[in-house]
Amino acid sequence: MAVSLRASLCLGLGLAALSVGAQSKPGIDPVNLDTAVRPCDDFYAFANGGWLKTHALPADKSRYGTMEELSEGNRAILKRILEETSAKRDWAKGSVQQKVGDFYAAGMDEAAIERRGLAPLKPILASIEGLKDVQRLPGLLADLHAQGLPGGFAFFVRQDAKASTRYLGYLNQGGTGLPDRDYYLKDDVRSREIRAKYEAHVAKVLTLAGDAPDLARARARVVLDLETRLAEAQWTRVEMRNPQKTYNKRTLAQVADEAPGFDWKAYFRARGVKLEELNLTQPSFFRAFGKVVSEVPAPQWRTYLRWQALNATAHQLPKAFGDESFAFHGRILNGTPEQEPRAKRVEAATDGTLGEALGQLYVKVAFPPESKKKVLELVENLRGALRERIEGLGWMSAETKVQALRKLQAFGVKIGYPDTWKTYAFDVRRDDYFGNVRRGAAFRIRENLAKLGKPIDRGEWSMTPPTVNAYYSSTMNEIVFPAGILQPPFFDPKADDAVNYGALGFVIGHEMTHGFDDSGSQFDADGNLQNWWTDADRKAYEARTDLVVKQYDAYEPLKGEHVNGKLTLGENIADIGGLKIAFAAYRNRLKGKPEPASIDGFTGPQRFFLGAATVWRNHIREAALSVRLKTDPHSPGRQRVNGPLSNLPEFYEAFGCADGEAMKRDAKVRPAIW
Repeated sequence: MAVSLRASLCLGLGLAALSVGAQSKPGIDPVNLDTAVRPCDDFYAFANGGWLKTHALPADKSRYGTMEELSEGNRAILKRILEETSAKRDWAKGSVQQKVGDFYAAGMDEAAIERRGLAPLKPILASIEGLKDVQRLPGLLADLHAQGLPGGFAFFVRQDAKASTRYLGYLNQGGTGLPDRDYYLKDDVRSREIRAKYEAHVAKVLTLAGDAPDLARARARVVLDLETRLAEAQWTRVEMRNPQKTYNKRTLAQVADEAPGFDWKAYFRARGVKLEELNLTQPSFFRAFGKVVSEVPAPQWRTYLRWQALNATAHQLPKAFGDESFAFHGRILNGTPEQEPRAKRVEAATDGTLGEALGQLYVKVAFPPESKKKVLELVENLRGALRERIEGLGWMSAETKVQALRKLQAFGVKIGYPDTWKTYAFDVRRDDYFGNVRRGAAFRIRENLAKLGKPIDRGEWSMTPPTVNAYYSSTMNEIVFPAGILQPPFFDPKADDAVNYGALGFVIGHEMTHGFDDSGSQFDADGNLQNWWTDADRKAYEARTDLVVKQYDAYEPLKGEHVNGKLTLGENIADIGGLKIAFAAYRNRLKGKPEPASIDGFTGPQRFFLGAATVWRNHIREAALSVRLKTDPHSPGRQRVNGPLSNLPEFYEAFGCADGEAMKRDAKVRPAIW
């Protein structure tokens, strides 16, 4: 999907009375509507206007809406778990409770962090200062990457996109500190302003680390210049969405020949990684990277890598470093006035480092076993609805339908939390927050690299249980729904079917449709990047997706800043298709019986669409929206509601929308795919 949040499981902490996602009324609360707006003029405003008027954007949030409300409910549960667990000091060494409790306690011990100052980082900084010539850069980057510290590029292991039963190493572009390459390359006023403030931010951090102000400013210029050279070589986010373009398998010898200037064999030797082949995700970036390495002297690399280390660890260092990081990334980039309380930041770090351990202390509280059964039933109902839709497609040939149906039937489904919990094989100390985070990062890196040569782990999750999100994996061909999102208002056992199908059904349908979006549709039932379409069917499909691109390109959420229809194409296809599938499943569940009686004056179909609109309501700061329009593959909330609904005849019928009204688009420009 592209929603994102989290969830977990509990071990005797007396939390049974806690509840998730408080709601004033199950299903649709009429006070959240704005009935002064006609549904066929602006359904987002009609369905959410009352809520938008009565809910302010919190000072510590760049965006706040339904997903954030649910996330805050989950985080309140996690906070209680963490406080109770960390208060006890005699948990068995190595137990889930000991690791989770001591990690959180260490993060909350601000006095100890202040006393230690930069001491925990000094060995890393010393290794960077030891770079005397660029011939030693591969070894240094290998050491930093093994600790989870960034610089230049990234290397990781995942399924081979064209042979999904094996793992493959991937080299990926990186090395920059701003959210997107365009911030370095564009010459508009906002981009120039961000670059100037970023340079000042780098200088401030270097000053906090001990540089004299003049030296810090000179070094900040070095950082910006080097990052700009890397950004010039990076591919755009739209290019990165093309799985065929980013699949470039090479032998290590071929990489060395194709991207000279950097000793790739020495890098992998220092990482302790033995491989015969790997994927060079962006070949032109790595050719340029080798050139940059050969042209930039060692002192500039030392400055750049010192900055990267300080930037990556700012929130494990004394308060001044974390505050300065927020001042730029929070206030300047996203317009957020206040930083979240430390307890929330440490809770997020605990989830990020020990997510499945914390998850074990959460799901017993927040996700009863019966919920899993109900959600699975919903999933299978939607699978049946999508099957019927594929079978009935007029534009797809019988030959391609066979493969599409095979893929749909092969979908794996994961709900709530893993069947087998991850073991975190690293030391967690109550007095060493910096070390805990770094050891956790190094563990994740080792765990990832150890996959090479091993069978695919089909039980692995890419999100932690408390996450308020869901995802589809093209190489696993599976849809995954963490416990965190399976709470009201997405899934409410007390609400009527219409609302649950409109909210969680929409999310499920969205993830299913990702298997058939412009990228996912290039992978077969076994998760391999392999064409299963006839040429004529693919051409017909792309003619329809072109209409989606044009529709969303036209949206202008901020003056002069449009939605990027190509960047958001996959998510928009999933939104449009997900709604149609969910509505079909809702109708199928009646089995020919009449619709239930209206509730609060709204019919079942109307409540379905109200439930769907509730999912994406939010307030967002203009600065944050500007960042998302450049970087986020999802459209903004208003467009995620009005965009899909204005294409759906089922919606027109439910609310009586007539030709010419804003929420009923002309049939000639209306995409109808799944």
